[in-house]
Amino acid sequence: MTSNSPEVTVDVVVIGAGPTGENVADRAVQGGLSAAIVESELVGGECSYWACMPSKALLRDAAALRAARALPAAGKAVTGDLDATAVLARRDQFTSGWDDGGQVDWLTGAGITLVRGQGRIADTRTVTVTDADGTTTTLHARHAVVVATGSAALIPPITGLADVDPWTNREATGATSIPDRLAIIGGGVVGAEMATAFSALGSQVSLVSRTRVLPGVEEFAGKHVAEALEANGVTIHTGVDAVEARRDDSGDVRLTLSDDTTVTADEVLVAAGRTPNTKDLGLENVGLTPGSWLEVDDSLAVVSDGTPVGDSWLYAAGDVNHRALLTHHGKYQARALGDLIVARARGEEPDLSTWGRHAATADERAVTQVIFTDPEVIAVGHSAESAKAAGIEVGVVDHDLGAVAGSSLHADGYRGQARMVIDEQRNVLVGFTAVGPDTAELLQAATIAVVGEVPLDRLWHAVPAYPTISEIWLRLLETAGRDR
Repeated sequence: MTSNSPEVTVDVVVIGAGPTGENVADRAVQGGLSAAIVESELVGGECSYWACMPSKALLRDAAALRAARALPAAGKAVTGDLDATAVLARRDQFTSGWDDGGQVDWLTGAGITLVRGQGRIADTRTVTVTDADGTTTTLHARHAVVVATGSAALIPPITGLADVDPWTNREATGATSIPDRLAIIGGGVVGAEMATAFSALGSQVSLVSRTRVLPGVEEFAGKHVAEALEANGVTIHTGVDAVEARRDDSGDVRLTLSDDTTVTADEVLVAAGRTPNTKDLGLENVGLTPGSWLEVDDSLAVVSDGTPVGDSWLYAAGDVNHRALLTHHGKYQARALGDLIVARARGEEPDLSTWGRHAATADERAVTQVIFTDPEVIAVGHSAESAKAAGIEVGVVDHDLGAVAGSSLHADGYRGQARMVIDEQRNVLVGFTAVGPDTAELLQAATIAVVGEVPLDRLWHAVPAYPTISEIWLRLLETAGRDR
């Protein structure tokens, strides 16, 4: 239901109705509390309409086509190119045409009160919501206020960039046509995925990255992706910055790079990082800095200089706390937090120890990620570099993913690589990365091994089925046994 009351009192107020906020509110209601959720845009948030779902819809047809063409008989049965119009139409189905009616119905069915408008923290446990027509509703929380406002695309201070009307992830995932030429600033996940998608849909793509492609994962994985992008016609500029942008009278955008080269495109997509949605949140009213990421403790309570704000009534979950800017981790935090708020409302203090149910420790030890490029990249836990930085005695085991029988059956000319990162002192896996076609389904097994801290000797008894790509686990363990 939608509340129009000027004063509403509930147990929990959640600001932001993306996947994280929805899950916090739902968990609280399932625990017997009442909850109101505030949203200034579409219920369902960035993931549903401008990120995870539409971006993967843009990528999926091309991935299926590549898989078919990697097999000789299936490849002969495939004729013609991708129908970009059909791809965009299927994308629209996953965003429900940018209509959140279905998501609102879900909230209603879950017993969560929806208040539309811009939410601002006014005082302790108090949120004011201003609707588009200026109507203000005041929400009072008996127990907790949760900030789940997410993040937005960061627009770097490049001369002239704002004047060329750059795309962000929103314009890219919501595109109604495919530009002939697309320049992308940023070689991270969004930049690499959109380079994969738009090059497959017919754009001539130029990718500009100040570092390497996919700097957030193991270098070998980024190298595989960069090579595949270049093989598919993407021009990659690494180790350079875009320093100026301008749109000429013909409508072309011209990017000047720090090495004095120029990239010309019809549109420019900025994929240079994220910024927290906290500028207009009323943080100054509780002694915090507007526009900042929100620091949290292990209970996800917002802290300032290490001390919880007030008596731990203010929490932050999802992107906005900068722990792991991934939808599934936001939802994971939300489940832990919702249960914790319910427990504290009952006068209980939950267990926040390592791997305790109410502590979001995976954000520090077992972040999981799939990058839906060609080829796919999966990662959980530490890279070799981050493990060394954490003071772990690191063992690294690599294996050619294409040398596994299941891979050669999966696709002719299969190329990929997998890496285990081992804590030598404890003999457990602390990180896993793989790159190759259709590696996403390997991720959960690796995640269980990392989270469960399964000794390598025990992993020998987790027998992979033959002939599948999962046989890589056996080959990695065999290599580890020889090398250690």
